[in-house]
Amino acid sequence: MLELPFGPSLVLLLVSIAFFSGIGITTIGPGGIFVTIALYSLTPLASSQVAGTAHATFVVTGLVGSAAYLHSGEMNTGESRAIAIVLSASSIAGALVGSYVNAFVPRSVFGVLLGGVAMAVGGIILYRERRGFSPVYDLEPLSRRGRLVLAGLGFVLGIASGLLGIGGPVLAVPALVLVGVPMLLAVAVAQVQSIFIAAFAATGYFLQGNVLVPLAVVVGTPLLLGVVVGWRVAHVVDPERLKVALGVVLLGVGPYLAL
Repeated sequence: MLELPFGPSLVLLLVSIAFFSGIGITTIGPGGIFVTIALYSLTPLASSQVAGTAHATFVVTGLVGSAAYLHSGEMNTGESRAIAIVLSASSIAGALVGSYVNAFVPRSVFGVLLGGVAMAVGGIILYRERRGFSPVYDLEPLSRRGRLVLAGLGFVLGIASGLLGIGGPVLAVPALVLVGVPMLLAVAVAQVQSIFIAAFAATGYFLQGNVLVPLAVVVGTPLLLGVVVGWRVAHVVDPERLKVALGVVLLGVGPYLAL
């Protein structure tokens, strides 16, 4: 029997949010942030417990999401594997740094940072859908310079993800699209990266005693189911419609988190 620090109504709400977050992870990338937002805004957990528990749920979703996109062929090219390897390896160090720094961040500051990231991601999504934008850098992942760019990008993304308890795809997908990686490939690569970010960040938080395992199981199960459903949706439904709704919601919840 899993002992949870909340009543059944709140648990049911968290489970529902987790399921739809899972769908967002494998359709458009920035879906897992809603798990972190829900844990922060709906529960009295400390910011370190929010981040640690969220990362624990993202380990398995990353594995399943990666397997799904490997099965559908997005990860079968040398270019895609090069991006995934370099981005993931550099994210490990960043995730460890981020999880360490979190211990020194007050809950109020954590909310401001999380709200700022939510609004930034939402704004990028809406701007891209309404105006479109050209990549700011033409990435060549098989070149030495391209790998250095990926390594720097992965380290920065790892710090932000580890610090805030948000899955790799939340930040990695918009960032990869900005350097010229196609959308579906960016989502696929971000699934692989999220395994390493979540695993190393969750380990750091676990050693600090900040992973609530029962809660991670309860939230992670519907999240995992949503990941599988989202992968199928991504290959059937035009994800452009989902992106606009996601951008609006993120912009809306950002100020609330920051206050």
